[in-house]
Amino acid sequence: MNLKDYIADVPDFPKKGILFRDITPLMLNGKAFQYAADQFIQFAKDKKATLIVGPEARGFIFGCPVAAGLGIGFAPVRKPGKLPREYVSVSYDLEYGSNELCLHSDSIKKGDRVLVVDDLLATGGTMDATVKLVEKLGGEVVGLAFLIELSELKGRDNLRNYDILTLITY
Repeated sequence: MNLKDYIADVPDFPKKGILFRDITPLMLNGKAFQYAADQFIQFAKDKKATLIVGPEARGFIFGCPVAAGLGIGFAPVRKPGKLPREYVSVSYDLEYGSNELCLHSDSIKKGDRVLVVDDLLATGGTMDATVKLVEKLGGEVVGLAFLIELSELKGRDNLRNYDILTLITY
């Protein structure tokens, strides 16, 4: 299945000069969405993942079906102020400023084999911070899975120590 057929190109969004890749048509098509989830599930099986982690919010969209399909848990990575119990956090730099990601302290057990799932690999900043959270809690990141990779932004360079699966590359 050619998943690019289910991605809508939206020029000049969110600002002039940006070509936004909208994943909504893929999510609306049950067969395409299932196909993408199945690819991630197979990758997780190959990596013998015991836990799926996904960053807010689109990592939830793709990570939860993978966890459910495997019968394993899903741990959400959230922005500050969203987690009600004890958590660990990691700050990371953006092009203009910084951001922070958080994960419940009891989400990862030492020795968990973690597959991180998200919709997009761009610069790799969010994924690098997510990996640091997992490793801070003693998890082993066995792979990173993305629906889309924007190769010109070279995010893969920041994550070269990890096995990466991308389903669509632009």
